[in-house]
Amino acid sequence: MTWQTITIDTDTRGVARLTLNRPDKHNAMSAQMIEELAEAAAALGDDDTVRVVVLTGNGESFCAGGDLAWMQAQMAADGATRAFEAGKLAAMLGAMNALPKPVIGRIQGPAYGGGMGLISVCDVAIGVQGARFGFTEARLGLIPATIGPYVLARMGEAMARRVFMSARLFAADEAVTLGLLARTVAAADLDAAVEAEIKPYLACAPGAVAASKALALRLGGGIGGDDVEHSIGQLVARWESPEAAEGIAAFFGKRKPDWVK
Repeated sequence: MTWQTITIDTDTRGVARLTLNRPDKHNAMSAQMIEELAEAAAALGDDDTVRVVVLTGNGESFCAGGDLAWMQAQMAADGATRAFEAGKLAAMLGAMNALPKPVIGRIQGPAYGGGMGLISVCDVAIGVQGARFGFTEARLGLIPATIGPYVLARMGEAMARRVFMSARLFAADEAVTLGLLARTVAAADLDAAVEAEIKPYLACAPGAVAASKALALRLGGGIGGDDVEHSIGQLVARWESPEAAEGIAAFFGKRKPDWVK
């Protein structure tokens, strides 16, 4: 399969590296990337030769969130189109979250907005020291809607409320405290740290790994369809809001939105 915004490389052990590959856009998620990630999750899940998935990014950023041009297009679309596009984003995150293989996040750079959702659907994520993170949606008049169920499942409500709606940036060490990252390492040590996470899985029965992950998701309460549908509706509502119109216009106009004091 030919990809335009991602790459997949699988080694002889069955370790697949899924790489976000829009480095010139800081791996921001476009409509095409969202579609390709959903397709990749299905393909990797169905491939019996794949034992472990490593999710990472090409370039200096892991993922800058949603592509602003994509969000601008949703604001100009009709309601049905907005709901459809929000649904595709939610479906991709759900497919990544439920992928029946261990997913290890190799977080080689900063992550914001939707990129935080991708970290949250990893089973374990290791980040580089010096990287910064943030749920930056509120600066644009938006909210972390479709990523919300997965972020809350990872962080818990108390931790999420520290950073979920302030849009403040925080360092990798705080990301560990919040539960987003398992640990941080120097950039030179990142691959070795990821390899240390991979190795134990290669000694385990693949079916048992998949069943154990499914059990953890079930015992953890799962993410209900009502929550996903609510998150889609909330995202669409924010796209339609005057605040979002002002926030996106200010971003493209290289000025501060009118609520900044």
